Amino acid sequence: MPVPTLPLNPVHGPRGLPPLGNLLAFGKDPLGFLTRLRDDFGDAVTWSLGPRRSLFISHPGHIRELLAAREDTYEILEMSWALKQITGQSVLLSKGDDWRRKRSLVQPTVRPRQVRSYADAMVECAVAAADGWRDGARIDVRREMALITQRIVLRTLFGNDVGQQAGALGDAMDVAEQVVGAELRGIALFLPAWVRTPSRRRLLAAVATIDGEVHRLIRDRQARSAAGRQGPTGTGRPGPAHPAAERDDLLTRLLAARDEEGRPLSPKEVRNEAVTLWAAGHETTSTALTWAFQLLARAPEARARLTAELRDVLAGRPPTIDDYERLTWTQQIVKEAMRLYPPVWLIPAVAREGATLGGARIPAGTIVWCSTWTTHRDPRWFPWPDQFRPERWDADAPDEVPDHAWYPFGGGPRTCLGARFAQVEAALVLATLAQRFHLDLPDTEVAPRVGLLLQPATPLHATLRGVNCQAKPAS
Repeated sequence: MPVPTLPLNPVHGPRGLPPLGNLLAFGKDPLGFLTRLRDDFGDAVTWSLGPRRSLFISHPGHIRELLAAREDTYEILEMSWALKQITGQSVLLSKGDDWRRKRSLVQPTVRPRQVRSYADAMVECAVAAADGWRDGARIDVRREMALITQRIVLRTLFGNDVGQQAGALGDAMDVAEQVVGAELRGIALFLPAWVRTPSRRRLLAAVATIDGEVHRLIRDRQARSAAGRQGPTGTGRPGPAHPAAERDDLLTRLLAARDEEGRPLSPKEVRNEAVTLWAAGHETTSTALTWAFQLLARAPEARARLTAELRDVLAGRPPTIDDYERLTWTQQIVKEAMRLYPPVWLIPAVAREGATLGGARIPAGTIVWCSTWTTHRDPRWFPWPDQFRPERWDADAPDEVPDHAWYPFGGGPRTCLGARFAQVEAALVLATLAQRFHLDLPDTEVAPRVGLLLQPATPLHATLRGVNCQAKPAS
């Protein structure tokens, strides 16, 4: 449902302490602080993060306008030294013509047609995990989801040729996520790049592990491609098809991409885009799945409806990409889990000279923030906002959701490139696992831990219960 443009009338928020502003209150409880800004002050609130002037917006109409203008009168906020060490100047952080060039090269690798070709790998990785589960066994839900999504991303991104390095790479990415999250809500956000705190040294060591393996894969892929072009005798005649030429993974596509002038991405650029896709495809989806299973364990009716859908659609076989559109309840569970616990919970943009929002002038340099956490839990758009209700996404649901009241993948020209990949991956993995097992968890509320993503603050240990999703015999 379109949201009409509405005037912006900012009000002054809570007073801060110079020179930190509201940093201490924000860092102590980011989600609670932003929720109080919305509830106590309104849809547009000025505040300060350190010395920087900030504006927090909560209305979907303002959010839509902001995200649509991020390549016009707003730009990316380079606020985290730690995040830049991981992604480099990838499409996530690049600007202007550089961003447009990189997006045009990366986008084809994750278009729906390409995602379709990765679906079998998604399901096979989930089946392999479920084959190792046993009725009555106990599992760490977050760890199991992370292992599955890491297998998927390594297979679709790198062709599954990282071997024994998979564990070390996973550990390195975990360190990176923790350090970035801690920096975003603490005083480290304002430290100059040359300061090497213990956490920053840990991050650099983790990035070195990631870089070493990714650059090895790039060099290997380039060497194989060159050998295939030269032929077996070095005569320049193409030889038999080389295994590298048969690959259809994301890394191969990134290396083969060319811009309008015929220029490829440099090895460093390929590394940056590959690691960005890896982080997005692994951590965000495993987090969404973890929350989905936690929510289902406390919602027996929703879980029973899921079991019935999987029985009716799949009849005991693993899902395929052709089943995706028919698994409507499965998709709604994923969507509702991402409403309640959006992996990316905060989006900033910096106003350029001449920037406006809701017809009001925004001073250049102002950081404008919006939060999926506060918008997704706003009772104006979502009745009973703190309750897990996948039925709110039914096609005939009585309450229409405004445009940009749900935006876990951002919006506008910088919408997450991997959105389709993540949604298909989450639904197919959930369907594969849930048709064989229920994950029973204690019926208790689990608080989120605020980092780069919203992870459960405590481990989730589930008991596995076997499920029979075979087709019902004809009467």
